[in-house]
Amino acid sequence: IVWLTGASSGIGEALVKALAKEGAKLVLSARREQELQAVANNAQLATGSYMILPLDLADQSNFEAKKNEVMAKFGRIDVVINNGGISQRSLAKDTSLDVDRKLMEVNYFGTVGISKVVLPHMLAQKDGMLVSISSAVGKFGSPWRSGYSASKHALHGFFDSLRAEVYNDNVRALIVCPGFIQTNVSKNALTGTGEKLGTMDTATENGLTADDCANQIVAAIKAEKEEVVIGGAKEKFGVCMKRHFPAIFSNMIRKMAVR
Repeated sequence: IVWLTGASSGIGEALVKALAKEGAKLVLSARREQELQAVANNAQLATGSYMILPLDLADQSNFEAKKNEVMAKFGRIDVVINNGGISQRSLAKDTSLDVDRKLMEVNYFGTVGISKVVLPHMLAQKDGMLVSISSAVGKFGSPWRSGYSASKHALHGFFDSLRAEVYNDNVRALIVCPGFIQTNVSKNALTGTGEKLGTMDTATENGLTADDCANQIVAAIKAEKEEVVIGGAKEKFGVCMKRHFPAIFSNMIRKMAVR
């Protein structure tokens, strides 16, 4: 039983198809019910094998009730994939604090909130996995993404700590760090005023397909990995350089085309 947020498009939609092939029963969450149903129909999900559960990650007040709806239908939750989120394309100096707060509310508190309501159930059944879709910029900062990068960095701190706390209870935590993936993430990204950017980044347009990304995520879940970077050579090279040669990387990222 897999509960997937951000299931209405992009990586989430691709994950629906990939997980269905593995025989998973799916709980599909995002804000718009009609789009979720379209995803289920396109993936040809069998009746009884899925549940549509509309959810707004910015409103954590009903997360417990939503979890109870899943339990009422399926009786258990084995995997939560925290894929829902929102990106940013604006310079820090031009970004209102309200935008920074929204990015943190959705990307960090939304993910942590869902995980916390499911965690007691997983601890009781002595089994489960919490998967969080971070980003390559959860590993290093990038121009035009200060608030987004901060929200993803925060996920690493939380789930690295949680992983150590619940390991002996057979609950696992996987952090996925996609690089440039062919989705509408840049079109839906917030500008400094909170409006949608509405255009596709060249780097995103030339990234890996969402299906390729989803297949790699499913493989990482099955292998019970703790962290995986998914992307092209440039993103993986960046993660390596940031870790081992931070001064050189700092000079590189200032000049790199990231839009």
